[in-house]
Amino acid sequence: MITQTEMRVPLLDLSAQLQSLESELKEAVLEVIDSTRYIMGPKVEALEAAMAEYIGVRHTIGVSSGTDALLVALMALEVGPGDLVITPTYSFFATAGVVSRLGATPVFLDIDRQTCNLCPDALETWFAKHAADAQRVKAIIPVHLFGQCADMDAILEVAARHGAPVVEDAAQAIGSKYPSKAGRRNAGQMGALSCFSFFPSKNLGCIGDGGLVASDDDRLAERVRLLRNHGAKPKYHHALIGGNFRLDALQAAVLLVKLPHLEGWHAARRRNAERYDEKFSGAAVATPALRYDRACHIYNQYAIEAPERRDALRGFLAEHHIGTEVYYPIPFHLQECFRPLGYRRGDMPNAEQVAERTLAIPIYPELTEPMQDYVVEHIGRFYG
Repeated sequence: MITQTEMRVPLLDLSAQLQSLESELKEAVLEVIDSTRYIMGPKVEALEAAMAEYIGVRHTIGVSSGTDALLVALMALEVGPGDLVITPTYSFFATAGVVSRLGATPVFLDIDRQTCNLCPDALETWFAKHAADAQRVKAIIPVHLFGQCADMDAILEVAARHGAPVVEDAAQAIGSKYPSKAGRRNAGQMGALSCFSFFPSKNLGCIGDGGLVASDDDRLAERVRLLRNHGAKPKYHHALIGGNFRLDALQAAVLLVKLPHLEGWHAARRRNAERYDEKFSGAAVATPALRYDRACHIYNQYAIEAPERRDALRGFLAEHHIGTEVYYPIPFHLQECFRPLGYRRGDMPNAEQVAERTLAIPIYPELTEPMQDYVVEHIGRFYG
């Protein structure tokens, strides 16, 4: 039993990361300011080259956010009115929102009960039941939720059989691995296009919004490059109607400083996850499922499952200065904005149950073992 009185354990402490990189980051930011090259330019090009090598793809295109990465990826696939895009019902809103923004219809499927990722059986069942609509499916978007890859072998097999391109939503999974039948693959290597986010809370985060699209397809990559800059090449000559989805040079400079530290941060998160798994052994809460070996997981979040009174538990932890978050309280099929699609409560029981029970607790790299003990102790106290 921990004897210290009160400790503060935030869900995420970016200031702890900043302390070790402060001088490098400030130097990088000042270099951009002094250069007056604020839009695109050498910093963005350097980041794209570094990220292509890290992910293991031929092309990466820096964009303005993870949301815009998804949007421009679907634009590159010419998704539009009359098209269907299949996605799990349990994810951050952008995964579904971008589909509707393009006038297409999102098709929501239930998740695997343990991993919270798209259930391949649900995907197979949907195609079996909706054979007449199969040709309307313009893309399938599996989400690598919380830093663990979806079952991509099974998903890609179904997608290939029906001629539907796969867009990986890897916003929470940069650096995660998937043990495919063809060998270990990186998140972002497996889809026709793959999308990443550099939101500050991600394992690799910038100091604002930022994102990335990755691909081995030369044609699709070139379309994304055009679309992120109003479809212009050369300047003022517009082959496509795109948007302003460019990554700022300032964010690229920050990410270039952080990238060499990413694998170390992943390792620290894995150590923290392993400690939690041990400390929660026999406890009332369930720890996150580890579908593959631990080296495949990057633990962008560590989401426990409370057997009951999840929201009361969260309030209790807040009283003791422990940060938590609910990812995500309402699945897409129950969101008010998607009510016209006709889904009802009970349609996707796995996602609905997970949404009512999961609670993310601190997992960031600088989290100390005494801080973890404090979290575990208070969850134990809540459940008696």
